[in-house]
Amino acid sequence: MKKIGTLLLLTFTIFISCEEKQKKSYLPESIGAINSLAVVMDNELWEGKVGDHVRQHFAAPVLGLTWEEPLFTINQMPAKVFSGSILQTRSVLFIAKDTLSLAHIKSDVYATPQKIGVIKGTTDEEIIDNLNAKADEVIEAFKSVEIQESQKRFLKSLSKETALKEKLGITLSLPSIYKVGKQENNFIWIDRQIQKGSMNIIAYDIPNDYFTSDSTFVKDIVAMRDSIGKQYIPGPDVPGKTTHMMTEKAFAPYVFPVEIAGRKGAEVRGIWEINGYPMAGPFLTYIINDDQNNRKVVVEGFVFAPATEKRDNMFQLEAILKTIKFEDPK
Repeated sequence: MKKIGTLLLLTFTIFISCEEKQKKSYLPESIGAINSLAVVMDNELWEGKVGDHVRQHFAAPVLGLTWEEPLFTINQMPAKVFSGSILQTRSVLFIAKDTLSLAHIKSDVYATPQKIGVIKGTTDEEIIDNLNAKADEVIEAFKSVEIQESQKRFLKSLSKETALKEKLGITLSLPSIYKVGKQENNFIWIDRQIQKGSMNIIAYDIPNDYFTSDSTFVKDIVAMRDSIGKQYIPGPDVPGKTTHMMTEKAFAPYVFPVEIAGRKGAEVRGIWEINGYPMAGPFLTYIINDDQNNRKVVVEGFVFAPATEKRDNMFQLEAILKTIKFEDPK
């Protein structure tokens, strides 16, 4: 009898598992522009203090851009409008006054991939408390699914360039529109032209003991970038001046711990400028520990596009940089 019971339980588990997989296979693909967010909540909540807190979190300025651009482009609607194809929106924030008080994240409810942040409370104050407590986690979930979608879009047509593998022992999933423009020593510069400028990726390595003190870490990062800029990234020709890329002098970059490609490292966001010439733009740098090869690998994306919004360009560069893979040491 015990064996029969175990068999029945196993059969039931397999049935449920297959049913869930079948249900997921019938879900339509999610839709929406990269970094767009559907906020489903009553207009009264949206126009009051709850809406203020939603905007405070989800329309906060992206760090490290030359002017303020929001984390997400928000499309707010009441629940009765959230129907039809809108249900397939990739990132959804659902906020409601209810008899329940909760805050959680659901996956692949109406489409795949999809993340839905659900925030409820019995009063405005309770909704705000739940929102404040869960917002960072919800933002990370939304950002993750947007990165996933961005990568999915450019993986359809990849570059066959081998310079990164040959010079540095790394690979990136690069859209085919990106071309290697410079290879010198252990430095590689890859770029693509956009309507009003260019999107750029640079990669190089540094000794594993390059950073000697936590107390001077940010200062040393700036010195590293400025040294590379002076050596490899010239600015426009200006008579009587030596122009090159450097880190913007007025503000220190933002630095965060990160894990990428299974390795620990640092994420750096800030503004670059050209020494001796009025040009500037945002950059994103990953400094990744590669202890197997006794070094640190640096990959960076930066955009030059005067008088244009750059959030989505920088987001695509982030999605590319996060595809980094390391070759096994020989």
